[in-house]
Amino acid sequence: MDKPVIILGAKGIAPPALEIFNSNQVIVYGFLEDDASLHGSEINNIPILGGTEDEGFLKLIGKKTEAFVAVDDTKHRKFLVDLLLEVRKVQPINAIHERAYISTDASLGHGNFINAQVTLGAGAKVGSHCIFHTGAIIDHKVTVEDYVQVGAGSIINADVVLEEGAFIGSGVTIVSGVRIGKGARVGAGSVVISSVGKNETVFGNPAGKVK
Repeated sequence: MDKPVIILGAKGIAPPALEIFNSNQVIVYGFLEDDASLHGSEINNIPILGGTEDEGFLKLIGKKTEAFVAVDDTKHRKFLVDLLLEVRKVQPINAIHERAYISTDASLGHGNFINAQVTLGAGAKVGSHCIFHTGAIIDHKVTVEDYVQVGAGSIINADVVLEEGAFIGSGVTIVSGVRIGKGARVGAGSVVISSVGKNETVFGNPAGKVK
């Protein structure tokens, strides 16, 4: 990558995103963060320049820099992605750790966060703006729609479908062929053996609905 990167957000996954770009020898120009109390401070010697809607820095994106949205909250993440599309006509780039394994047969959209030791298996289809924490395994022919988050060490077995905005906690196992509905949430450590409906929350082994 020839251009440096501006990271939108300076909390949550922002520090590991910086580490990811460092691991790939990609220069990070700085962070944009809405918490004004952080402006002027640094993360690992990289400055927090101003707010995410600061036109003086946003105008650099697309011309002189790339952008990555490092925000965990899905609603805010969508807002910033839409802002980049509307104001700069650009999509965020992917942040893929050098120690992640991406099958040559897997497909990826834009703006995904893929941390160290993540595996994307053969034929896996990943949309855009997803978050895969350390050591998550996405097996072959899994479909992951936009804005999905998968916790550290979770195992998503073959032919699973994770619909848009699904949240999978850390250490979860999802057996082959299961579908996790749009906006559904799976609690940490759960074992999911049957499909989960839209906006449902499940937890346990085997995972059951949480009212």
